Amino acid sequence: MNPAGSSRNRLQRQRVVGLLICFTTACAPARGPAAQSQALTLASTERSELRDSLRVILGRASADSAFPGAYAVVGTHAGILAEDSVGHLDWGPAAVPDEHSLWDLASLTKVVGMTTAIMQLYEQGKVSLDAPLQRYIPEWQGPHKELVTIRHLITHTSRLPAFKAYDQQTHDPDSLAKLMFTTPLDTLPGVRMVYSDIGAYMLGRLVERLSGETLDQYVLNHVFRPLAMDETMYRPPASLKPRIAPTEIDPIRGGKVWGVVHDERAYYLGGVSAHAGIFSSAHDLARFARMYLNTGILEGVRIIKPETIALFTTRQVQDRALGWQKPDGSNSAGHLMSERAFGHTGFTGTSIWIDPTRDVFVILLSNRVNPTRANTKIGRVRVALADAVMSTMTHSSLPAQSSHP
Repeated sequence: MNPAGSSRNRLQRQRVVGLLICFTTACAPARGPAAQSQALTLASTERSELRDSLRVILGRASADSAFPGAYAVVGTHAGILAEDSVGHLDWGPAAVPDEHSLWDLASLTKVVGMTTAIMQLYEQGKVSLDAPLQRYIPEWQGPHKELVTIRHLITHTSRLPAFKAYDQQTHDPDSLAKLMFTTPLDTLPGVRMVYSDIGAYMLGRLVERLSGETLDQYVLNHVFRPLAMDETMYRPPASLKPRIAPTEIDPIRGGKVWGVVHDERAYYLGGVSAHAGIFSSAHDLARFARMYLNTGILEGVRIIKPETIALFTTRQVQDRALGWQKPDGSNSAGHLMSERAFGHTGFTGTSIWIDPTRDVFVILLSNRVNPTRANTKIGRVRVALADAVMSTMTHSSLPAQSSHP
């Protein structure tokens, strides 16, 4: 290769914003100790480039006022490769984000909590994806609801609406829950995909019905505690407030939303729902992503089986797998992730992408809705971050990964 050309490519990858380069590689599956050794080689030779990329992207986003602060972390099944922060937890005097800062995950709640719970219950034979929801919750009645399956709900094809502004009708938790539960379908299920918080809410009710535990207790007992994700929770205690990134200014709730869930429906439901409500840190989400890259196991604790991960992360409709989102060339996965990649975004400014083919995860945590949700600059930040990481990983000496023991 021409040394000058190589130097130019390195500079382009470090700049990362504004110029996207597509690559084609022929990757052989990595196996056993050799693959782990190569992963360590990548960790030692590419950390600096990845860290520089994070710094450039976060710095430009901060200068563009995309958010008050953010934290990004990139890693493999074996551990963290690079991480960096920018800004502060709030626009005024506030702490600098670190790996233990707590962020309102918004819709990452759907995959970190609810989807993982459904995967476990599926493995236990307690739920069939193609069974109607009424098999498990017979009182869920209404026109055509007998046709709605678990698969419809988890792929957002149930034809439940995206959301309803029920928080403008009532602030009573029981009344709001009843409204969510009785929401009618827009049309026949399966007609088309409409991303639905209400559908996710119903899957949370399913987890509670099948497990006999409240949703927050289920994910704590069966996902977070087993993974030693001690900083991941619904309804964080007031003692943790200094570590939590504030979100939007909401006059109805008395000003800045800080230490409680941003999503209005989840807030008035009491802070716990399948569609929003979980708070977490970069430290914990890195452990969660590593578990998925390690085919469902971390440090000797198995959370999900490999075949369940394969099933739930396979594309079903458009850019959706079962619960998870898939790359489509126009979403937050960027342009370089493989077909096996899966991820999700959160309204508050969070995102996670995991690519088993490249053995990499990319996590971005921010509070872009502070002080207002009108700030939509986070979209291009997510794409720039994903493309920068993937271009570096693709040009490393590390072959594509097929599986890990």
